[in-house]
Amino acid sequence: MTRSTTLIPFSPIRFLGEIPNVHTIEDRLRLFLRTMRALRQDDSLTAETLNPHKIPNWRELIERSDRLKIERRAMLYLERLTNKSGMSHLTSENKARLTPLRGGLPVSRIETEHEADEIAAALHAEMPWMARATEEVWHGLRASARDGLLGVRFNPLVLLGPPGIGKSHWARRLAHHLAVPTTMIEATGEPGSFSLVGTQKGWGSASPGKLIQTVLSEQHAGPLVIIDEVEKVGDVTATNGSRHTLTDALLPLLERMTAQAWECPFFQIRFDMSWANWVMTANSCAGLPAPLQSRCVVLDLPGLTVEQLRQFAEIEGKRRSLPDPAIAALMEIFDRGLTNDADLSLRSVSRMLDRAQTLANRPILN
Repeated sequence: MTRSTTLIPFSPIRFLGEIPNVHTIEDRLRLFLRTMRALRQDDSLTAETLNPHKIPNWRELIERSDRLKIERRAMLYLERLTNKSGMSHLTSENKARLTPLRGGLPVSRIETEHEADEIAAALHAEMPWMARATEEVWHGLRASARDGLLGVRFNPLVLLGPPGIGKSHWARRLAHHLAVPTTMIEATGEPGSFSLVGTQKGWGSASPGKLIQTVLSEQHAGPLVIIDEVEKVGDVTATNGSRHTLTDALLPLLERMTAQAWECPFFQIRFDMSWANWVMTANSCAGLPAPLQSRCVVLDLPGLTVEQLRQFAEIEGKRRSLPDPAIAALMEIFDRGLTNDADLSLRSVSRMLDRAQTLANRPILN
């Protein structure tokens, strides 16, 4: 699926091509000075007829004081040229990692409110029990089109609900319909801020975070970030006693104004992260910090009924192009009550679909 895109200047860094070394700059300045002095000494010469590499007595045209002045000016010019790029503090390897940013990056755009309606309708048809979440995003998509925004924006979401109702699956389907890349953070397995935003140089395992890695690898400035079980996030304490929490890293990214000039701890360069969108999941409000809740729309979602799970199995089976007999067999499991309702969840139904897909694609031996 493709969407219209807009190219945005994702970072203020400038790619100036290959910057010459100081010796090359000095050679250019010496050649220019010799040429100008040779033309002044001989009126019969012109810039068109003079070969600057074949000037008689060229050594006598530049004195020692000239050479020292050229060295100083070459160093100053190189320093200014390097600083102008905004990447003078980076190694050659890390400069190369930022090459995808040359010329800007695209963000997906919703052009009309009708397009927003179509996305919301398709998402609702797949997972109607997530109607409250779909409706919230729908309003954001319509506003993005109505206001003529360069990209897609909706309020950061926290989806509260029991396990197995498809909160993360809904977020991935949303990304599919928006045609944007995703990055996934497991708050229980990655409690610190490092997984999301990276670590500063000086740490033993310094590296960029998943957020900027996704932007660079997918070459897209508006990914959908999914954070699972955000209420279970913990602290990471460095040896010097400083705390690094995922929540602390999230807060400036959830505010559009601060996200526009977010500075990556690893690259130490400002990036425009205001086009990233956020969906977080949680099983309860317990453990959710108040500052995080104040920056998000928190939606309390109910558990799934057996009928809703049956509906999901039928819709998802057709989306996976399962043969009709396979879908019919799945429906029979629900209709005859062949499963324990207490064990049913979106995860268990997804496993049933995976099994049916495997059996349907298995070759038959003659």
